[in-house]
Amino acid sequence: MHLFVHLFWIGSLGFVTLLWILLGIDLALGVPSMPPLAKFAPLADDGCPTVSVLFGARDEAEKMPAALETFLSLDYPRYEVIAVDDRSEDATGAILASAAHKNARLHPVRIDSLPAGWLGKPHALQTAYENSTGDWLVFTDADVHFAPDLLRRAIALAEAKGWDHLTLLGEPKMYTLGEKIAMTFFGLALVGGTRPYAASNPRSTWYAGVGAFQLMRRSAYEKMGTHRRLAMEVIDDVKLGKIAKEAGIRSGVARAGKSVSVHWHAGVANIVRGTTKNFFASSGYRLWLSSLHIFGLLLMCIFPVIALPFVHGLARALALASIAFPVIAEIGVALEFGAPVIYAFTYPIGALVFVWMIMRSTFVTLRQGGIVWRGTFYPLEELKRGVV
Repeated sequence: MHLFVHLFWIGSLGFVTLLWILLGIDLALGVPSMPPLAKFAPLADDGCPTVSVLFGARDEAEKMPAALETFLSLDYPRYEVIAVDDRSEDATGAILASAAHKNARLHPVRIDSLPAGWLGKPHALQTAYENSTGDWLVFTDADVHFAPDLLRRAIALAEAKGWDHLTLLGEPKMYTLGEKIAMTFFGLALVGGTRPYAASNPRSTWYAGVGAFQLMRRSAYEKMGTHRRLAMEVIDDVKLGKIAKEAGIRSGVARAGKSVSVHWHAGVANIVRGTTKNFFASSGYRLWLSSLHIFGLLLMCIFPVIALPFVHGLARALALASIAFPVIAEIGVALEFGAPVIYAFTYPIGALVFVWMIMRSTFVTLRQGGIVWRGTFYPLEELKRGVV
């Protein structure tokens, strides 16, 4: 019996170690292939095509003004900002009207009612597109901050690479201990789980999309069907990358650093609540897939830590290796995010937070029979039919 238990530990920990080795190799080869935005020289004025920055806002009076200031302060000669006030009940509309009076680049659009068969955000972005004129479109959110030279560098990068769709990975603003623990692990899970560096490979089925910044050539966006294809898709930003890839549009991902930043949610509790609508949606509302995600996270991030005190010899060496790999990976994330590297050692806590986010999203969505987003309830069956 003792030998059997020892072999079980060796076999199971060896399997986890192998998974981390494979993931580590993939990350080591893939992450450096995503170019840093800062390495691309800003376009000169005569090389700048027209750009439309598009976003929707619902009750964003608190966060939007600071983000809007950065949108309207871009060092770019020919651009416009189309801001869609999506049924806001706070001062969002008044803020946009006041800013538009001072800056002719800003064009606010008001939505008073949501048509059937649409989620609020995809409809707002579709409305923004229909009111835009730019040759290039930037899809973003009402709480994101842009650096002044962002557009010049992003379009220079896209044109240099021959990409018609560019997603930028930015820097999350993190203030509390909990935010830093959760967001550094989130960064690792995002890159390791979605492999954004593979999006630029036309032979790969991997795709990428992040809500903070997606640049797309207008003709490519129209070719893939616009946000009408995403009318009932909760994770519309991710699926924008999917339908672009399926349409044969050349896509790529780059690292923006501080050029694109956002304070996602204040505190861990708000991060968990804020993702309630997302995580079950990311599994296509399939319970088995959510369960598999949870099992995978527990196996790779928690199991070796729990096993360490109970094993010895080769099994202990494998447990230590299974712990070392995610620590090394999270050091890379922490450096990219500008966080102290000490947070790399908190990855088991981050993994447990991530597991709780998936569990809560799944449970709440099933219990409610749908989701509540931007003040509107959407039945689960309708959401399932809208999955892209």
